[in-house]
Amino acid sequence: MNGTPSSNPNIVSKMESLLFLHGEPISCDRLATELSVSQEEIVAGLETLSKRYADADSGLTLIRKGEHVELATRAENAPEVEAMLVSDREETLGKATMETLAVVAYRGPVTRASIDAIRGVNSSFSLRNLLLRGLIERTANPLDAREYEYVASFRLLELLGIGASMDLPEYEVLSRDSRSATREAASLADMSDGAGGDDGESILIISS
Repeated sequence: MNGTPSSNPNIVSKMESLLFLHGEPISCDRLATELSVSQEEIVAGLETLSKRYADADSGLTLIRKGEHVELATRAENAPEVEAMLVSDREETLGKATMETLAVVAYRGPVTRASIDAIRGVNSSFSLRNLLLRGLIERTANPLDAREYEYVASFRLLELLGIGASMDLPEYEVLSRDSRSATREAASLADMSDGAGGDDGESILIISS
């Protein structure tokens, strides 16, 4: 870029993929580490992406705040995006999302990397869905400013009819054994049957 060969071919394409996959703000330092390139190459790559998304035909944009950057939808498309999000919130939680919710409920505060390791798959979209529904909360990680931690929200506890995460079935066992949390959280199904807020929403947490 800018006439200087990159140490990582197709860096802009790879950077775009990482931004899409990550699904939340990520630091330039993290991008440089993941792609094994310099900070200067990351900055140049972000400038290339910004120019690409400046095209009126693009539905994406880059949000930059300090050393962090996030891939987002264009403000002009907000009505359509919001309509789809509302539709998603009205649908029943899928298996992957329920499994992610179980991990957060039993293991929170927990990072996305830990959730991914427990489940064995990427959890970005499930976490985003849960955040939009207000079932989990995202907080700064006191041990690593580059990532977030996720915890059960007050809304989730209210829907489940409990006062704290430690009131979940078999919490003492499942909160210590991350693998069991995804296997055994189906026990929450009995607890959540008929549980719902003022809007009639119910929640069911299951796992494979």
